[in-house]
Amino acid sequence: MGRPPTRPARLKDGFYIEVRNEGSKANGIKIRRDTKEEMLMAIEDYSRIKDVVVLGELKNDKWVDDKKKKKSK
Repeated sequence: MGRPPTRPARLKDGFYIEVRNEGSKANGIKIRRDTKEEMLMAIEDYSRIKDVVVLGELKNDKWVDDKKKKKSK
C-alpha cells in the first residue's frame, strides 16, 4: 500500500457545482467547468435528475464567492 497523503488535494481554478442523488445527505461529486456559461449549462442538465449545489468560483485555492446557493428541481 503506502503512506497516505498528508496534504488535502488541490482543486483547479474554475467554476464548481456539486451533484448528488435526490434526497441524499451524503456529499456528492464536485464538477468543474472553465466558464460560468458552461457551469450554467451543466446545472440545467443535471438538475433534471439530481440535486445540484452551486459551490462557486475558485481562484488560487480561494473561493471567490463564499455563498453556497442551492438549486433544486
